[in-house]
Amino acid sequence: MNSLPALGHGTPYPLGATFKNGGVNFALFSAHAQKVELCLFDSAEGGQETRIELPECTNQIWHGFVPGLAPGQLYGYRVHGPYEPEKGHRFNPHKLLLDPYAKAIGRPLKAWDPCLFGYDLEDDSQDLSFNEQDSATHAPLGMVIDSTFDWEGDASPETPWHRTIIYELHVKGFTQKLNSLPEHLRGTYAGLASDEAMDYLRKLGVTAVELLPIHHHLDDSFLQARGLTNYWGYNTLSYFAFEPSYASTQDPHAAMREFKGMVKRLHEAGIEVILDVVYNHTAESSERGPTLSFRGIDNASYYRLSQEHPRYYEDFTGCGNTLTMENPSGLRLLMDSLRYWVTEMHVDGFRFDLASALARELFGWNKLSSFFDAIGQDPVLSTVKLIAEPWDIGMGGYQVGNFPTGWAEWNGRYRDEVRRCWKGNDRANELSKRLSGSADLYNHSGRGPHASVNFITAHDGFCLRDLVSYNDKHNEANLEESRDGANDNESWNCGHEGETDDANIQSLRLRQAKNLMATLFLSQGVPMMLAGDERWHTQQGNNNAYCQDNDISWLSWELDSTAEEMATFTRELIALRQEQPVLSRKNFLTGQALEEGQPKDVIWWNPEGREMSDDDWDAGFTRCFGMWLPGRALREIGRDHQPRTSDSVFVLINAHYEDVHFTMPAPDEGPWHLRLTTGPLKPDKRARKALRFPVSSRSLAVFISKRATD
Repeated sequence: MNSLPALGHGTPYPLGATFKNGGVNFALFSAHAQKVELCLFDSAEGGQETRIELPECTNQIWHGFVPGLAPGQLYGYRVHGPYEPEKGHRFNPHKLLLDPYAKAIGRPLKAWDPCLFGYDLEDDSQDLSFNEQDSATHAPLGMVIDSTFDWEGDASPETPWHRTIIYELHVKGFTQKLNSLPEHLRGTYAGLASDEAMDYLRKLGVTAVELLPIHHHLDDSFLQARGLTNYWGYNTLSYFAFEPSYASTQDPHAAMREFKGMVKRLHEAGIEVILDVVYNHTAESSERGPTLSFRGIDNASYYRLSQEHPRYYEDFTGCGNTLTMENPSGLRLLMDSLRYWVTEMHVDGFRFDLASALARELFGWNKLSSFFDAIGQDPVLSTVKLIAEPWDIGMGGYQVGNFPTGWAEWNGRYRDEVRRCWKGNDRANELSKRLSGSADLYNHSGRGPHASVNFITAHDGFCLRDLVSYNDKHNEANLEESRDGANDNESWNCGHEGETDDANIQSLRLRQAKNLMATLFLSQGVPMMLAGDERWHTQQGNNNAYCQDNDISWLSWELDSTAEEMATFTRELIALRQEQPVLSRKNFLTGQALEEGQPKDVIWWNPEGREMSDDDWDAGFTRCFGMWLPGRALREIGRDHQPRTSDSVFVLINAHYEDVHFTMPAPDEGPWHLRLTTGPLKPDKRARKALRFPVSSRSLAVFISKRATD
């Protein structure tokens, strides 16, 4: 590297590497460091390393300004301080460290090597020893980035919560098999932004994509040893840098523009971008993990350490460590990262993985934690969509329904109870609570139905087709002898595994899948569907495909007749939900009239032709009932920016194993029309004169009564 002009003191803010005034300002937080060296590299292959001691430390932030540097510069840090694992300090200047605020990865981790560890792997004392191997040949490098991009007036669609439909997808898996794309665009940010992908999402009718982690992550060493990868990406190393492997180009600047272009294109289609983010732990794992970034910069400030034995980590994630939000440095990192993705990358919201871990303080989970306070008062973050996975693996970590106002939650109760009801293992009164928006979970905190993100399946667990097809997991491809993944499925009475030649079994499986999908879109709250469920995708019984970067996870774009049928049915469901505002209310269904002279907002109907009574709900295992949503009840509360009216909707559910002759209510306006059904009947536009309707076992039907023109 050429000789550099005299080093300036620079400024402590902003943290990271900032190109300005003909040079780059570097700023790195470390409360316990004794010296910090900036390391500049000529090339991604390594080349000459130039070490520059940062001259200033202001409020525990080490900083300096290097004139003459420009975007594209590769860099890392060496941080000097005590190596005292038993006191929580693991400084080792022999280890090159990635800047936690690096906006791009100039060189990913080359390969797992003993030099990446701060201790001697072969030493009997394990992590108490001190390793002097230099890790610069293998460690990841940050890159100084120029974030310039022409957004051309881009703006968030700002879809109201009650109109939101979320589609959870993996950037690579969604288009990897889209053969109409040029090969280099498949499985990339550009692939997701392609005309083909945009056209598909628009026709499907979803309003938001929830992307599995796109922060830069590492493939675990044990997976690489098996020839596998961390396909899902829940192993974050950098909270500011995007994952470069999902870009169609190796140039980080071009890759950043590709990501931003993807966001802009989705916004043009009216689709919001929600990121699945993993702030609960990092890829550095337990005390026996590598020293790549946070551990070597300031272990005691970034991680939750055992109070009794600071050598060890408090692990509420099952991944070896937990980032601390009790220390201002950890909370600042999270907040700065979130704001960066909103302001610089234009994303519309976040789904927080194992969010309960972020709200843990000294005495456990705390609804009044600094984490919630910081986000709740932030003028940027308090306005975007915030979704919690409301649990972790620690004691008291299951917090469904307990997150504060402003948050939505993955409703695990919804998933479990809807599944049980359609299996015939639960009473219908449990299903009625979930159809109504889960007020029993969320109404006490002043939130509405949108606090409940309803889902049947997600990336973690069986996909929809496998859920109704397999009684047991089949995770052999993960090379863990199927010990991984929860074994939480039961028989769906859809036949035995492997009986693919039995048309009746296949028909029943498809019907149950349709029942579950229909329930999702007919429930109050925010529906979230897993990409591929609408295409009859199978993971071959693998319910933990986190390491399967192959056909097990990649979605097929060549659909057979069953997949086409399921896709068409899903599109019709989404269109129905968007057409009829009574299916996406702002308020919970209460069974009460909104005002005098108005009908109840929901009427539960008995198959005998009368309103359900308390005795009906309590009588054994009630598995057949109707949900009547009068359209007139929407006049005062169902409006967006434009006035909206709704027809009356009657949903008939039969989770029983026998057919039922159902007496429907007399419509209060136009006659009932069969809009869709999962049973053998075909919907038509003809009015039904008879109110007696034969509903098949394990099926669902939706009827519409058209409103008179006002």
